[in-house]
Amino acid sequence: MVMKALPSGLAFSRYGFSVSRRVGNAVLRNRVKRLLREILRQALLQPGWDIVFIARPLAAGADYASLEKSVKGLLARARLLAGVYEDVCPRIN
Repeated sequence: MVMKALPSGLAFSRYGFSVSRRVGNAVLRNRVKRLLREILRQALLQPGWDIVFIARPLAAGADYASLEKSVKGLLARARLLAGVYEDVCPRIN
């Protein structure tokens, strides 16, 4: 998985998926998009970001748990998960 994020200035975050034909046929591409949609439905995101997830061919064979670990790892590295960082590592202003 690859993630691109840009600040949008909105009061909410938006996300989209890019799953190319290299991932597999339509059934596999739709399965990957369904799994990603469910993972992000359950994630609490920081408001004000536009996020695009780009699926690589290995995503076609991945199960829910491995995709979830990958997506949440990317969001955590970008500090886009809401409510996770205040207790663990507060920002220094």
